[in-house]
Amino acid sequence: MTSAIAIIPARFGSTRFPGKLLADRTGRPLLAHVYERAEAASTIGTVLVATDDDRIEAAVRGFGGNVVRTRTDHPNGTSRVAEAAASVTADVIVNVQGDEPEIEPAVIDAVVSSLDEHPTCPMATAAAPFAAGDDPSDPNVVKVVLSVAGTALYFSRARIPFPRERVTATPLKHVGLYAYRRPFLAQYVTLAATPLEQAESLEQLRALEHGHGIAVAITDAHHHGIDTPEQYDAFVRRYVR
Repeated sequence: MTSAIAIIPARFGSTRFPGKLLADRTGRPLLAHVYERAEAASTIGTVLVATDDDRIEAAVRGFGGNVVRTRTDHPNGTSRVAEAAASVTADVIVNVQGDEPEIEPAVIDAVVSSLDEHPTCPMATAAAPFAAGDDPSDPNVVKVVLSVAGTALYFSRARIPFPRERVTATPLKHVGLYAYRRPFLAQYVTLAATPLEQAESLEQLRALEHGHGIAVAITDAHHHGIDTPEQYDAFVRRYVR
């Protein structure tokens, strides 16, 4: 049976909303909501927060969570997760973003399960059909197209597939959750950056360009990440309703 842990990379800094992971107008830090959602996933044995910040460490210990201290020089969350993963034992490492307090545990389970369904893929992620009112042309919403086997062919900020002919092809938006087989995660963070990754500013393209498959779980996930104070205000309103 596959063993999986969730690691939440957490830093205090944020360009648009500094300290957002500790925002607590719901009565608990934002990070605590994410932690509890990850903990509720049936495939997850342990949840860890990986951080280099004293304030975040204190908050995690305050709500009874597990925390691992990491270096301060990580270029991204994946690198921080890889450092934390080196100190634990599990078959699969799930990178859960610390600013997604409404992530569904079922989505985490679906991504972990997709690795069992695609044994040749070293990593997995999720996608969902666009909801009513979503704009597939929005470059801030990443799109993904799949093979018939359910693996990623390409991710883009552009609209893909482009509807040139009257052929039904449901556009899918990428859900930024990743699961890695543990040996591959250690390898992944050492891979050289690639042209398409840099052109699109999408880190997951590095895996595809280096020839590694990405399994994609199709879900109905429409949770909201928190990037700005206004988005946090909206989350608080949804939470207290």
